[in-house]
Amino acid sequence: MAANASWPTPVSATAHLNLTGKAFSVFDGCDSQVEGILFDLTLQCANVVVGIPANILVITVLVCNRKEPATSDIYLGSLAFLDAYFGFMTPVSFLNLYLWQSKAVWSALKFSYGVKDTSGPLFLSCICLDRFLAVVFPLAFGHLKHVKYRLGLSALVFGLTFAYSAAKVVGGLPDFEKVFTGEILTTFTWMVVCNASILWALKKSGGVGKDDMRPMKRKAFKIVLSLLCVVVANYLPPVALFPFEDYYSPDVFRCYVQPVGFAFLNISSTIQPLVYLSRLKKLPFLPDACVPKCCPCVAGDKDKTPPATQNPSD
Repeated sequence: MAANASWPTPVSATAHLNLTGKAFSVFDGCDSQVEGILFDLTLQCANVVVGIPANILVITVLVCNRKEPATSDIYLGSLAFLDAYFGFMTPVSFLNLYLWQSKAVWSALKFSYGVKDTSGPLFLSCICLDRFLAVVFPLAFGHLKHVKYRLGLSALVFGLTFAYSAAKVVGGLPDFEKVFTGEILTTFTWMVVCNASILWALKKSGGVGKDDMRPMKRKAFKIVLSLLCVVVANYLPPVALFPFEDYYSPDVFRCYVQPVGFAFLNISSTIQPLVYLSRLKKLPFLPDACVPKCCPCVAGDKDKTPPATQNPSD
């Protein structure tokens, strides 16, 4: 189910059952307008089937490369761990809606929705900040390469994430939903500006024409461009839709706008690890022959670019 969705909870469903005698339905209130909810649930299944293994594989790659880590590995690992956790909660959500209808389980689910709401935008912003400093301000980046800075920033993100999630579980806070709207608007703007600045700096330093760009900078340019496309695809729908909640009728916003907007945000748990894995020249537990079949773009880059000693996530 979508993060932050305002669909009926098992608690309200139980009350509804006791008062009216009607059985609980996941589409309660949207029984004749189920298209948006079905769209989100379909993508949630993709998170379970593809997203969980992909995120576990990302963590495995980062552990294997721990002797020569990239500066953003701690952000990537934290994001992969939390995305995998969110994926594991999806089957629990289905079971609780249709079988258990437990208040305690629903509180745990609300906490996981809060984790997804906050961790993705904040950790992606940290990754953007890391690459922005490396490309645009290399001297400052050289002074800030120590792992203690990234550990401190990661601890701050975890603190904000758990505080937001705990507040979501407690509920009843005035204008609480506007916190997420403000967060997503701020982080989306930062990520777009940050990645656009990196692309501009790489293009400018690479020369006038595309062929003048050095192989490693050309590769970095393609990586950042792909990340920018992912950010826009996953975060633009909620950014474009949620600030205008008052312009929709309550039923349309609850049954269509919210599920569809959060569906694009939730599927990032699958897209982000796949984008990272597609840049690797070798995957753990897979023979080299499998990489060109899974990621033909990587095979093409392999022939064009000289061997590099730095981690692909840089």
